[in-house]
Amino acid sequence: MPSVDAGAAGPLTATPPARLQFAQKAFIVSGGRLLLVRKAATDPFHPGRWEVPGGRLEEEADLDLDDHIRREVWEEVGLKIDPGPPFHLWQWFMPDRGHPGGQIRVVAAARRCRPVTLDATLENQDVSDHLDRCAWVPLREAGGYDLIPSLRPVMRAFLLPIG
Repeated sequence: MPSVDAGAAGPLTATPPARLQFAQKAFIVSGGRLLLVRKAATDPFHPGRWEVPGGRLEEEADLDLDDHIRREVWEEVGLKIDPGPPFHLWQWFMPDRGHPGGQIRVVAAARRCRPVTLDATLENQDVSDHLDRCAWVPLREAGGYDLIPSLRPVMRAFLLPIG
């Protein structure tokens, strides 16, 4: 097997490093229903697909991880929540629009959350959220929605019976 010279670009170092970001997703359940949001046709990555509320950490705006998930849910669907424990970790890569040819590696935690309020609305969202609908979906139907690809294994983990 050929050796790799120290410092030479090998298969893992031949591409520019990805910037690292952290995200959280809120799995909010009430009355046997899960809150889902649909990406608008204007979404650059997953138009028309469904996911759960959440987003990336803003270092200057978020005091801690609970504050972060509360802010994201409030901005996207106007709900107040009680953040629960994480149940799944995963990652995805996306183009770094600020650095042509670069990538962003997003490491994410999915959390079970309890709603404090129930009137979901898209009125608070930022234009970059690209959401056009939210819906309380029966748990037995949630896995059948056209989810963004990176969320599919997370949804399977969420829907597994707690043992």
